[in-house]
Amino acid sequence: MKSLKFLGLLIVAALVGGGVSYLYNNHFGNKTEVIIKETQQTPIQYSAMTHGGEPVDFTYAADQTVNAVVHVMTTYQVQQSSQLRDPFLEYFFGERNYQQSPKTKQASGSGVILSKDGYIVTNNHVIEGSTQVSVVLNDKRQSPAKIVGTDPTTDLALLKVEADDLPTIPIGNSDDLKIGQWVLAVGNPFNLTSTVTAGIVSAKARNINILSGDMKIESFIQTDAAVNPGNSGGALVNTKGELVGINAAIASQTGSYTGYAFAIPTTIMSKIVADLKEFGKVQRALLGVQIQDIDADFAKAKNLQTMEGAYVAAIGENSAAKEAGMKVGDIITHVNGKKVKSVSELQEKISRFRPGDQVELILDRNHVDVKVSVILKNVQGNTQIIKNYDASTLGATLEPLSERKKNNLGIEYGLEVKNVEKGGKFHQTGIPEGYIILRINNQKVSTNADVEQIISQLKDSQEKALFISGCLPNGKVVYYAVDMNEDEK
Repeated sequence: MKSLKFLGLLIVAALVGGGVSYLYNNHFGNKTEVIIKETQQTPIQYSAMTHGGEPVDFTYAADQTVNAVVHVMTTYQVQQSSQLRDPFLEYFFGERNYQQSPKTKQASGSGVILSKDGYIVTNNHVIEGSTQVSVVLNDKRQSPAKIVGTDPTTDLALLKVEADDLPTIPIGNSDDLKIGQWVLAVGNPFNLTSTVTAGIVSAKARNINILSGDMKIESFIQTDAAVNPGNSGGALVNTKGELVGINAAIASQTGSYTGYAFAIPTTIMSKIVADLKEFGKVQRALLGVQIQDIDADFAKAKNLQTMEGAYVAAIGENSAAKEAGMKVGDIITHVNGKKVKSVSELQEKISRFRPGDQVELILDRNHVDVKVSVILKNVQGNTQIIKNYDASTLGATLEPLSERKKNNLGIEYGLEVKNVEKGGKFHQTGIPEGYIILRINNQKVSTNADVEQIISQLKDSQEKALFISGCLPNGKVVYYAVDMNEDEK
């Protein structure tokens, strides 16, 4: 029960428009009275923060950072009833047909400029479900931003703005962080731009169970630097001014900072960003095992001599682990010579690789160390690179629907149309970007593989057409028929 209670306190630090006034009105009342009272007291001497006997100076790190942290502004639509329900009228005249109308909302967060030509990293939850994204630089310049790619399993997203010679932050190695080390959090809490707070690293490889999905990766840097709604996507930097993490969440009872904040380490961020830039999709490398942490009770029940490492509870068929000779009951203790203490540490280390990469594992097997070499695979069970589906015949990119958009529209599946090319099949048919495909030829579609299979079926069909049903971002249902006959040369 204690663990469940703790999880209930974790709130993702995204700032939704109106969030500040909500907290203010509901927790502090509509009226406030500020009393300032001066008293004569004995002067107080505050102890200086020191490092190695010398006071810690944060000015260099702050100066190197603030200009490279941007304000991310988003717009998205939610569905709302255009009429209020009237129980009295419904009693006499029956239930009425209530129309759903879109409502535009705004939200904001932070982002970090990674390159002079305009690549910016932020949290996925900052931009998820948005219909429009823009960034505001520290010098107040504003520019529209394109979403290059997203990864909900790590809560990261990559944006691109058309610019050059932008200020950047050097990327540091989060592996080098030590417990107790000073760090700065830089972002835009409560729409207060260029805010800097300081704290220490209080834990590493922390799993707080805020992300969803079977392949989620949580290995957060925990700090006590003050982070509030709006800091999401901002920078966590060391005293050298190097980026070591992307701020993502807070532990709070109120929605505001009360002691702990969590950041995604740069070891994860760098790999995700590289994949999104090169492929438009994260290349997830998998061992193909079910793993769990070891506590005292579990170690006693299984007669284990260690509580460090990741216990292998199951091994998938045709998996990289099975081909390498791994067995149920193995404890993974090292990856490429680096010690593994927990499941979150193992996930973080494996997340740095791509399908086809080879890693050396040390396993504790019945109290004996065993070394195995594993060639990692992708989600499809092979070592190939996976790209977003970009069918030349369709002239568009199809991406799985985000969880936020599913919730906003009240649907459970679908593919979103992106990057409609002029002259392509979708462009000729009038299918716009943002259109959500639910069914093709009366078959549900939720993955790119579904579309590929349906298109392949057309080869043996006399009627070469795609009958598409779906909805626009505002929820309006629209149907299209796409002629798949070869264009005349």
